[in-house]
Amino acid sequence: MCSIIGWLGPVSDEKAFAEGFAQTKSRGPDDSRIIDVGEGVLGFHRLSIMGLTDSGMQPFERNGCYVVCNGELYGFEKLRSELIEKGYEFASDSDCEIILPLYFEYGTDMFSMLDAEFACIIYDARTKEFIAARDPIGIRPLYYGYDREGTMVLASEAKNLVGISDEIMPFPPGHYMKDGKFIPYCLIAEPDEVCHDDVETACVKIREKLTAGVEKRLVSDAKVGFLLSGGLDSSLVCAIAAKCSDKPIETFAIGMTEDAIDLKYAREVADFIGSHHTEVYMTPDEVIASLEDIIHMLGTYDITTIRASVGMYLVCKAIHENTDIRVLLTGEISDELFGYKYTDFAPSAEAFQEEAEKRVRELHMYDVLRADRCISVNSLEARVPFGDLDFVKYVMSLDPEIKINRYNKGKYLLRHAFEGQGLLPDSILWREKAAFSDAVGHSMVDYLKEYAEEKYSDEDFEIKRKQYSFAQPFTKESLLYREIFEKYYPGQARMVVDFWMPNKAWEGCNVNDPSARVLSNYGESGT
Repeated sequence: MCSIIGWLGPVSDEKAFAEGFAQTKSRGPDDSRIIDVGEGVLGFHRLSIMGLTDSGMQPFERNGCYVVCNGELYGFEKLRSELIEKGYEFASDSDCEIILPLYFEYGTDMFSMLDAEFACIIYDARTKEFIAARDPIGIRPLYYGYDREGTMVLASEAKNLVGISDEIMPFPPGHYMKDGKFIPYCLIAEPDEVCHDDVETACVKIREKLTAGVEKRLVSDAKVGFLLSGGLDSSLVCAIAAKCSDKPIETFAIGMTEDAIDLKYAREVADFIGSHHTEVYMTPDEVIASLEDIIHMLGTYDITTIRASVGMYLVCKAIHENTDIRVLLTGEISDELFGYKYTDFAPSAEAFQEEAEKRVRELHMYDVLRADRCISVNSLEARVPFGDLDFVKYVMSLDPEIKINRYNKGKYLLRHAFEGQGLLPDSILWREKAAFSDAVGHSMVDYLKEYAEEKYSDEDFEIKRKQYSFAQPFTKESLLYREIFEKYYPGQARMVVDFWMPNKAWEGCNVNDPSARVLSNYGESGT
């Protein structure tokens, strides 16, 4: 994954800088380097994925200018060839080495040229200024704050900035920062125009674009693996990858020991696509014992994010400890594009689209954050095919009249796109999605709720939750998470905009739990 940090001026507290940067060593365990660029300091923890030799170590330098980048730049070979024709020479096979030459040639216009998941900080020695940017979805993390002297500090995770800044905020996705101002270069959640492709045309393009998104994410100098829940999204990613690969891919699934729904479906997919499949089991004791580490790792108090992180963290931990895999492909972002159980209650196509745009804008604080932290804390890199920029732009631009569930089947477009392709059994392609908490085991959330019930009396709950005016806890479980969050990120709750919940303004969605299992249309999804 890698970790970057930039103190964009004189370092006012070297001890806080060193201690803060050390917090994310697990993101880049292979090597570390800190460079004083004259006007400030840049730091880099490296996880070697592309260009595995020492020549791929960052910061990269050209003509006194420097860059650190946590990212994967897809199709960089073409851009590098064009830069070579312009007279640039390269010392490594690292994709990120092209960033400074691109910046020299195109300035900040370069960011909209990148097909990438990235966060970067550039120091331009010619103007003595810093420029930073983040990918349009925010798949790669970046946070900012200001030290006591008012100097901006940027870092991969909020935990890098605790003790440095009184207010830590996420760097807005799809923006670059220049002269201290955030400037949008790609607002991917807001399509420029509506695409009126019919259903069949749209499904062909969905299939082609998702396939391309998976294929480009298989390119790595380090070993690649796959998280397979047995649900539609991760199953499609694995099936496409298996078809593209000349040898069996490696898939991993996790569940509670006694009642995990998805383990059996993941096994069915693995058998069908011929993957080398590993099952990991978690116990009630492991769920509770890992909770504090997970919240510290995530930097959130959001109920959905924390629940869904337990299994993901533990399976990634097992992968890190027992394999030589360095890259994991996952199935995040599909729900926000195609809808989930609660979007069946959207009162109109326009409301569906508005909700999708809101969710995609906020993804970097929830599901995308979860995938990044659970994977990176275990010294692995996450790649998200459903977050492919071309794919997301196309799906978001489609007329919501064909995306809203008028088919009596959620995610109909995605399912129909791969119907008849032989990639997956129909039993998987058309199976209703289970809530993540059900998929890994009905009992997991019950254990968490019981633990919170035992910790707080009704009176304690009412007193303690009122200490928080922003995103006030509304259940004992949410209070438990908030108190752990405040232990590690005191006063930083506004890093997250609110709880990830169904749209309570819609009839049928005014619920007090984020799990789809409480919705009236959940039905047989949890079986």
